[in-house]
Amino acid sequence: MPTIGVDKATLYELLGQEFTTKEFDELCFEFGIELDEDTTDQERPIVDGVQERPQLKIEIPANRYDMLCIEGIALNLNIFRNRTTLPSFRLKAPAGGDIQTMYVEESTQQVRPLVAASILRGIKFTKDRYESFIALQDKLHANLARQRTLVSIGTHDLNTIKGPFHYKALPPKDIKFIPLNQTKEMDAAQLMTFYEKDKHLGRFLHIIRDSPVYPVIYDSRGTVLSLPPIINGDHSKITLNTTDVLLEITATDKTKVEIVNNIMVTMFSTYCAEPFTVEPVNIISKHNNESRQTPDLSPRPMVASSAYLNACTGLTLSPAEQCKLLTRMGHIAKPNASDKDVLDIDVPVTRADILHQADIMEDYAVAYGFNALPRFYPNKTAAVGAPLPINRLSDIIRAESAMAGWTEVMPLILCSHDENYAWLNRKDDGTQVIRLQNPKSLEYQVVRTSLLPGILKTVRENRHRALPLRVFEVADVGFKAMELERKTRNERHVAAAWYGKASGFEVVHGLLDRLMLMLQIEFLVEKKTDKLGYWIEELDAPTYFKGHAASIHVNLKVDGKLKHFVVGEFGILHPSVLKNFELGYPVSALEFNLEPFL
Repeated sequence: MPTIGVDKATLYELLGQEFTTKEFDELCFEFGIELDEDTTDQERPIVDGVQERPQLKIEIPANRYDMLCIEGIALNLNIFRNRTTLPSFRLKAPAGGDIQTMYVEESTQQVRPLVAASILRGIKFTKDRYESFIALQDKLHANLARQRTLVSIGTHDLNTIKGPFHYKALPPKDIKFIPLNQTKEMDAAQLMTFYEKDKHLGRFLHIIRDSPVYPVIYDSRGTVLSLPPIINGDHSKITLNTTDVLLEITATDKTKVEIVNNIMVTMFSTYCAEPFTVEPVNIISKHNNESRQTPDLSPRPMVASSAYLNACTGLTLSPAEQCKLLTRMGHIAKPNASDKDVLDIDVPVTRADILHQADIMEDYAVAYGFNALPRFYPNKTAAVGAPLPINRLSDIIRAESAMAGWTEVMPLILCSHDENYAWLNRKDDGTQVIRLQNPKSLEYQVVRTSLLPGILKTVRENRHRALPLRVFEVADVGFKAMELERKTRNERHVAAAWYGKASGFEVVHGLLDRLMLMLQIEFLVEKKTDKLGYWIEELDAPTYFKGHAASIHVNLKVDGKLKHFVVGEFGILHPSVLKNFELGYPVSALEFNLEPFL
């Protein structure tokens, strides 16, 4: 989590109250952040003959981008303490009515295709405010922007430049300007050489260095504003005397460019001549249909179920009471006029971390107070220290397997596509496997849909040990589930493999019988649809040796009714599977789904 250092006296002034270290620590804990350090009683550095003032170092959740500066911390804590309400952030055109324009050329598609912009008018900088302004940019660059690879921020004194502005991509030799805090003009290729040993900027050069064209922003007079994501031009640098600030944000990620723009202007529009007022900029980008006006400061409408909020927290509050608590977290919430179970919620533009109903529920719990939540839910389920049922069952399976003489292994949940399919003689129909969009290695392309690849790779790496090897794993596999909100689902499986000079089929079968006995599932000699229990049927699957595999069938009671499940399979692996995993002796394997047994 990012750690933000803020001036202690300034923060307490913004909060309108002095706190002891213990009191402030408790306030942070209640809100869901953490006071990491108070430097009041520590030896502090002396700069220019003046000792540094006491600092508070606060750990902020990585997704709370609105709290990466003292302004955001103070605003959110004041709202939480009912000392203020969320400001009404608004857009306002300039006095003359002519909104500034940023034209985007198609050439930027080759390197950094997206841009957003905004203007803060009549801003009043002090030394502390200016430092906070720069520090927020650095925090966003390091955190959300992934070291400027996804997003980079440029800030300029608007009174030194003239719109409209042009965002284009040109060969390095064609871009000439004086970089920030320098006196000599250089082209972009020379700039790369000049900064390659710079401790701060050198680590960003690789982002565009090998591109045939570099992104660059000009004003109407041909003055270079910036060479994103490396450095701004010296001509338009901001100072303590700057009153009108142009922010330009270039990016490769469509969502994050808007988030960064919104966070920057909402945090510092408080210092504008008209507080919380932002001047928009027209982005003209016809080639990729990204023409729009930025920023968009309107709240995002969401809905949440009143029953869901109470069910997750063990509370019994009315919708009106729930809405009142949600306002402590900056939301605008009200009960739905037609559905008593629905809350209509306007999520503020500062809260990019709110994505799902579960995030609303978390804010609800924070506002109520985690320590005040009931220890037991109405149905007597423990609210603290209680394992999930599937985890409790998994632990029982692990213990029984270990006591039966099997060794537990823990392979990675990611594997290659071939290991998950081709090496097991299975075909991918494209409907189940979760693929990584940008895998860093061929070994980590997909989320496994079976535990067998990991177990067989473990056996392969340990085949030099004394035989037979008997290993098992109880863990999750993943599948696509487009009908769900998150589009994926996990499934808890148990799998085991016997590797030795004999097939070991009867040993794997014995483990299955032992686990079913522990689960109190009776073995049925014949298939019976009207009786609890399990049976096996011959299975013809390419993963296994023909005639030496079986599927596992179970009858279980679900909601008082008997229901049939095919939970898994076991058998002697096909010789081609053994060859793929470089195994020289027979392997018998077992895998079945634990979820139906809950």
